[in-house]
Amino acid sequence: MVNVGLWIGIGIATVVVIWIIVVFNSFVRLKNQVKNAWAQIDVQLKRRTDLIPNLVNVVKGYAKHEREVFENVTKARAEALNAKDQGDIKKIANAENQLSGALKSLFAVAEAYPDLKANQNFLQLQEELTGTENKIAAARQYYNNMVLSYNNKRESFPSNIIAKIFNFEEKQLFEIEEKEKEVPKVEF
Repeated sequence: MVNVGLWIGIGIATVVVIWIIVVFNSFVRLKNQVKNAWAQIDVQLKRRTDLIPNLVNVVKGYAKHEREVFENVTKARAEALNAKDQGDIKKIANAENQLSGALKSLFAVAEAYPDLKANQNFLQLQEELTGTENKIAAARQYYNNMVLSYNNKRESFPSNIIAKIFNFEEKQLFEIEEKEKEVPKVEF
């Protein structure tokens, strides 16, 4: 007669192994979703950095004496590209927030030139950049949702045991700086 305790032990061990496999695979799936979400942000950030030189050149033709604004946009773009090369999400977020601020300044300069606001090239570039900014915002939201799901699973019991065993590390949210959270001042 076969030992019943042995079969119960084998059954429990099988359930534990299956559970480990399921949890591990769910971590892999979430980790890959986070990577994919980051790739979507990366695509939109690249699109934005590609559009900026064209926009700056169009505005330069109208506002030659606004050199500081152009330098700030160019510098912010270079810092964004440099941060991207380093791959640190906090640095990328910081650099992209600076670039957003510089672009706001560029659009403020454009408002001072009625002919520029009517220029077809400028309008097209502005529309593309606005669309890209909206896509970046949506991609950031999706990325942060995936990071939240991943980090929640990583920190929740009992899946946190598997996370520690297989070294699934915490992922960083794509956050904006405090100064970016301030409500813009509107004056009439």
